[in-house]
Amino acid sequence: MPPDILHIRPLVQFSPPHTTQVKENQPSIFHKYQKVTKRMNLTKKKLIPILVLFLSTISIFRILSLNIKTTSTPFSTYNKIIASHTHESSNITTTFKEKEFKVLSNLIALKSPCNLLIFGFQPQFLILSSMNEAGNTIFLDDNHDKTTTRKVTTNFNNTQIYNFNYNVPTKEAYKLLKHARNNPACTPNSRHLQTSKCKLALKNLPAIVYEKNWDVIVVDGPSGLSTESPGRMASIYTASVLARGGNGSDVLVHDVDRMIEKWFSWEFLCDENLLYSKGKLWHFRIRGHLNSTTFCPV
Repeated sequence: MPPDILHIRPLVQFSPPHTTQVKENQPSIFHKYQKVTKRMNLTKKKLIPILVLFLSTISIFRILSLNIKTTSTPFSTYNKIIASHTHESSNITTTFKEKEFKVLSNLIALKSPCNLLIFGFQPQFLILSSMNEAGNTIFLDDNHDKTTTRKVTTNFNNTQIYNFNYNVPTKEAYKLLKHARNNPACTPNSRHLQTSKCKLALKNLPAIVYEKNWDVIVVDGPSGLSTESPGRMASIYTASVLARGGNGSDVLVHDVDRMIEKWFSWEFLCDENLLYSKGKLWHFRIRGHLNSTTFCPV
């Protein structure tokens, strides 16, 4: 038998599909993708500095707004305290200008906690006692329609208002000044203030006033608005004696544009102790002189 013949079919060759010829000027899809990506990258690079500038501007505005809030804090706090402590807002007056009150508030912020004595009372001063929450604040109020002794109804402790009894009119100022200059009893000795024979000495104040060493004393009372109204002659004199009784005090006198406040500040607080002035406010720094026999150098 003849051998088997293997029938092998020829391999079929597949030719690749005909590719369409790409025109030289027409970009491929890949090239298009590259261009789009480059454009996106360029856009991102342009957007980043714009975004940084935008965020920086927002940050600057936030810082400025915080600074504005910080600088206006005393008077915004004042409005809140006034609203919460009085029902007769129409009768509230603020005798201190903002720049003058800033001197006071900055001093209390620096000294707090401290012993703060204020001749006179107005709701504006409650800001100072709130700043001095950990210290002691005494108001000597010359409004005789109020209770003799009472505690301020506030959210902070150690603040009291006492009635300030002094009825000598401003028209007696010059006579009192001559009396103080010629009377040995009017020397700056705080130990004998309660029993002093000096006509300018306030002897009927609460015992705590004579017992404490006062870090800051503010004179803004009595009113002294006319020749018949009580003047501040004794307030300035007594403040100057109390200031010399301890290790030293800051004494601030308001309304120094008026003759009596100016005269008595020069006489008993002294030019060389004048530290600062702003508007109608003088700020004296008095050193403690327990054994001094005169207020100012001759």
